[in-house]
Amino acid sequence: MAEGLDELLDEVESKFCAADPFCLGEAERSRGCGGGRGGILSADWTRAEAEEHLRSTETFKKEDDLDSLINEIFEEPNFDKKPFKLKSKSSGNTSVRASIQYLGKSCSPVYLGGSTVPCGVGTTTSQRACDHLRCISCDFCVVSYNDCMWDKSCDYLFFRNNMPEFQKLKIKLVKKKGTRAYACQCSWRTIEELTDLQTDHQLRWICGKH
Repeated sequence: MAEGLDELLDEVESKFCAADPFCLGEAERSRGCGGGRGGILSADWTRAEAEEHLRSTETFKKEDDLDSLINEIFEEPNFDKKPFKLKSKSSGNTSVRASIQYLGKSCSPVYLGGSTVPCGVGTTTSQRACDHLRCISCDFCVVSYNDCMWDKSCDYLFFRNNMPEFQKLKIKLVKKKGTRAYACQCSWRTIEELTDLQTDHQLRWICGKH
């Protein structure tokens, strides 16, 4: 009976403790010291200690990995701290910047003029005839024709029906050197000299920006 029990205990120990070197060594020592049920209790206790040892080892390893990761995060990166150098402003960049600033300007005051008056952005110091006029009444761009004047027979319906087609408008244009013919869909003028647009209160023309 006792021999059968010992064989059964040995089989249990071989199944559950064979893969664990700590448990196997302790089990053999337990059998050498007396075997029996006391050996099984010692083997179970040794297995528990071995598992606790393994858990402690894994915990320490995880803590070490975590510490290493934290150190890497807070470690100052080795960036190249050389300051950026701005390129020197060349004459080409200056001209581009000047063009950008010039774009979108409005005439102030707005001038009309004959064919001898240069076109461009009109100012108090640079008196140029505006060639970007727009009518806020009919919402048409104002057209102009150098060295031409409108025939006296022109009326509202003529411009209403023919703007902005030059082939239809030219039948009412009369050649006259030094003049400039202006027209939108609702108004028209023949100008011979530099004229401030504000002096003609009937016109609803504004500078549409250059």
